[in-house]
Amino acid sequence: MRILVTGHDGYIGAVLTPMLSAAGFEVEGLDTFYYRDCTFGEAPRWERARSRDVRDVTVRDLEGFDAIVHLAALSNDPLGDLRPELTYDINLKATIALARLAKETGVRRFLMSSSCSVYGTSNGDVATEESPLAPLTPYAISKVRAEEAISAMADASFSPVFMRNATAYGASPKLRLDLMVNNLVGWAQTAGKVRIMSDGTPWRPLVHVEDIARAFVAVLEAPADATHNQAINIGSDDQNYQVRDVAEIVRDVAQGAKVEYAAGGAADARDYRVSFAKLRALVPSFAPAWDVRRGARQLYDAFTEAGMEAVELQGARRYVRLQQLRHLLGRGELDAELRWTRAD
Repeated sequence: MRILVTGHDGYIGAVLTPMLSAAGFEVEGLDTFYYRDCTFGEAPRWERARSRDVRDVTVRDLEGFDAIVHLAALSNDPLGDLRPELTYDINLKATIALARLAKETGVRRFLMSSSCSVYGTSNGDVATEESPLAPLTPYAISKVRAEEAISAMADASFSPVFMRNATAYGASPKLRLDLMVNNLVGWAQTAGKVRIMSDGTPWRPLVHVEDIARAFVAVLEAPADATHNQAINIGSDDQNYQVRDVAEIVRDVAQGAKVEYAAGGAADARDYRVSFAKLRALVPSFAPAWDVRRGARQLYDAFTEAGMEAVELQGARRYVRLQQLRHLLGRGELDAELRWTRAD
């Protein structure tokens, strides 16, 4: 199977793309390379990749592929607040256009990276794929609307799947410190403090980035009929945590660290627990390999070995997506529409 991975140079893509190759797929990447110099450890090397804004993809870019794994997006809530219309332009309009072109070109399978943030709040219940959606941010709204539009395109020749990932954590060559577990471990390792900005009560489903990648591989290896036009939560039932419980795990891993709550921290409106029973039923070959404690240990050891410093959690751009985009905008390398101003 020949696969195109959009956003292959991102946090998930840098882990997933080599895993797909190792599984025997023929893989090519497509990325804007906003984060090309934002590497953690050894920079990934791409044998087959092209620089392309997902908004500019043409039929020629898609010819000959059997499947598309669509990761490319402005990838978290702070980026959505940068300019909400850009989140809708890239995460919604460009995603729908990509799916439409894929169908026209004869690409049979389309795996879209979505998010459990579409549930917003589960009101104390455990959300399933059939639960009402209550997206609270431009990022989550863009995912809901893209799912709805692409689902309507499904037919016997075009099989979309909507991979609703839990909140990711874990080491990646394109590390992000704007993710909860990664951020908590970063503070614990560099400053001896586990810093919580809310009151610690919200629930979050968590999943290691390698397990996200493993789930994508498992879905591609499964018969298309098994997952045709399905939304599937990606994670595991035993990794629904309250933020304060994650903080305690990180404190235990970083022996001697202290848990600190920000003054005046309130409950986060994003508060949801999620069921992953559907993933187990539709793709029984998938089994998560990580839990939060093991992932926190992986991160702590990796940060220690790399000599991570607290300044990198205080707005430094290398591991914080919003700061990197602001850096490129400030230097004039990106225009107001987040397009490169120079062809190279």
